[in-house]
Amino acid sequence: MVDSVTVAGIDCGTNSIRLKISRVDADGMHDIVPRILRVVRLGQDVDKTHRFADDALDRAYAAAAEFAGVLSRHHVDGLRFVATSATRDAQNRDTFEDGIESILGVRPEVIPGTEEADLSFLGATSVVSRGELQPPYLVVDLGGGSTELVLGGDGVTAPATQVQAAFSMNIGSVRMTERHLRHDPPTEEEIAEAIADVDEHIDEAFRTVPAGKARTIIGVSGTVTTMSALVLGLKEYDHRRVDGARFAMKDAYEIDDRFLRMTRDERRQYKTIHPGRIDVVGGGAIVWSRVLAKVSQAAAEDHGGVLDSYVASEHGLLDGIVLDYGRRLLAARR
Repeated sequence: MVDSVTVAGIDCGTNSIRLKISRVDADGMHDIVPRILRVVRLGQDVDKTHRFADDALDRAYAAAAEFAGVLSRHHVDGLRFVATSATRDAQNRDTFEDGIESILGVRPEVIPGTEEADLSFLGATSVVSRGELQPPYLVVDLGGGSTELVLGGDGVTAPATQVQAAFSMNIGSVRMTERHLRHDPPTEEEIAEAIADVDEHIDEAFRTVPAGKARTIIGVSGTVTTMSALVLGLKEYDHRRVDGARFAMKDAYEIDDRFLRMTRDERRQYKTIHPGRIDVVGGGAIVWSRVLAKVSQAAAEDHGGVLDSYVASEHGLLDGIVLDYGRRLLAARR
């Protein structure tokens, strides 16, 4: 009987592409190659043109070729390549899929927002110790093109790690920046337009996801972890300081607002921010602040609770892809 498999997962989003190789067994994931991230901005102008730009495709192909080199040095039982928001929206996605398949030998799976939400929740909650955080958990996966809200069970009537409701919103750091924040720094009118756009999407999501029932917010993705590192005042990004740490919402609001109103040159002085996020971190900050504020308000209205903090996590969609794929391969081989 096979008791473990070695699998690789690739998560290709609107702003970045990530690779992870892990051994998966009954106890979970054991990293062989921890996350490798490259910012390729595949979703460049997709919100406006509904097509991948040639230079964006070239950047994605270059990253895929690099990943192929890494994979050649490891025996893996399977590779799953998942593409999300930008690829869902691109009319020429076949060109992208053909190019990736020629480089890596697997065709990208363009998953719907609902599956993206489920996998993000699986990844985020896979490292939550029992009793460490109070359920229900609301996982917020804030990407470049979309943001997923996923609510789990209460741990009594339904397992805390079981998804109860999910919704994928077409708002993210890249999409909001390209759609609204056209000046450097953005004008107050542009910021107001972006907030109104984000709020409309959140209100729609709340009709599907009863976010007010949440007792713990878990934020995943580069925007959340970057802004959290800035709250800590880190001079350089340190995942060990950020992963699993709890942050007060009031501190997040202050940092989000300050960096939203900075020029790009001012942001470049902060090594905490990945160079590939310099121009879009403001758009992500708006989404993050509005989600926190709206969930906090909903919690007060739903159960009179005070929800004034969140937990940042390095574990999200990519972890969910690897863990889910590994478990399915294990089940098939038993």
